[in-house]
Amino acid sequence: MKTIFAIFIILSCATIYPQQTVDKIAAIVDNEVILLSEINFQANLLASQRKLEPNDPAVREQVLKLLIDEKLLLAQALIDSIMVTEDEVTRQLDYQLEMFVQQYGSRERVEQVYGMGFEKIKRELRDDIRKNVLVQKMQDKKFGFIESSRREVEDFFEMYKDSLGVIPEKVKVSHIFRNPKTSTTLKTKYFEKASLLLDSIKSGADFALLAKENSEDPGSAVQGGDLGFVKRGVFFPEFESAAFALQDGEISSVIESPVGFHIIQLLERRGESIHTRHILIKVKADDEADLSAIEFLTEIRDSIVRFNQSFYDLAKKYSDDKETVPFGGALGTFYLNQLDKNLLDAVGKLKEGEISFPKRVDYSADTYGYHIVFLEKRIPQHKPDLNIDFADVKRLSEEYKKQKLYSEWMEELKSKIYWEIKL
Repeated sequence: MKTIFAIFIILSCATIYPQQTVDKIAAIVDNEVILLSEINFQANLLASQRKLEPNDPAVREQVLKLLIDEKLLLAQALIDSIMVTEDEVTRQLDYQLEMFVQQYGSRERVEQVYGMGFEKIKRELRDDIRKNVLVQKMQDKKFGFIESSRREVEDFFEMYKDSLGVIPEKVKVSHIFRNPKTSTTLKTKYFEKASLLLDSIKSGADFALLAKENSEDPGSAVQGGDLGFVKRGVFFPEFESAAFALQDGEISSVIESPVGFHIIQLLERRGESIHTRHILIKVKADDEADLSAIEFLTEIRDSIVRFNQSFYDLAKKYSDDKETVPFGGALGTFYLNQLDKNLLDAVGKLKEGEISFPKRVDYSADTYGYHIVFLEKRIPQHKPDLNIDFADVKRLSEEYKKQKLYSEWMEELKSKIYWEIKL
């Protein structure tokens, strides 16, 4: 069952797109405008996701309606003084950028598609992300606590069970994750490389040229390390603390962040914004660290398979996945078609109760590790059954309930907030 909420989430993801022709205003909502290019982009996105024709008037009408709804929610969020923190914006921004990297395969490909460096993409997206977080908070405030009673779920199931189709195959999975640790010797090597570059700069070498030749931040290296003007809350805390402590023209010592070692130069300060450039030397794990992680996970698997040790207990003791450690490595229950490629490859051929051998898992362009996956339960495809699928049916019932209330509320907002279609 598809809902307005499900489609709205797709459209509320911040996007950027090249505008190669003169744009037109398609609609005005309060103090916001909706551009024709925005409709074109979102129509293409929705059409590709749902295998539709992007120029179909019905698709474009649906996109315009959803964009108007989004702007109405934003206007109401501002009226209600909904607050958003910089941390919330940064987390959502990082998530959105990671989705771009997964979609296009690499940071470099993202930069090619949008014609700008990764840091500039970040800056371009930040305001849109802030608005999207506001909209999401407005939705949560209005509908976040809506639940269906058991009677409502039962009534919903009786009314719609024949149109719910089949419940796809589901799997309940857990994992133990290990992040390869870079050896102290190797880490020292990267630090010394950054220190040599810093010495060269102090001796008169050209910062921009060294950045182009040595920096491992692909978004800024081609620009001589230039990161442009950025407000607080965008960079890693370690980077930011060092950068904001500099005077105009001053160069930092070698600064360590979660991605490696930086040499930072403050070019200009404007209030709470700084214009910096940097050289990044990434800290990478070596083959020895990878092998150590694989061997460790193999030993854990043997302990469970051969000696009947508890997967749950060993996950709590040894997994590096902090989010799942308290739950004994439990990742949850998923439809098989919801699994990303990493998990699908791991559980695809497992039988219920089996544990995979160690497999590499890539979380981003810079973060990876190895894990073993426990297939705790496999539930075959089946017709909806309220006893087995109560949680799924309850979720659908609540979405239906929210959709109905949402439609009524949007009509109310349209009656009190100015909006006009200009096409």
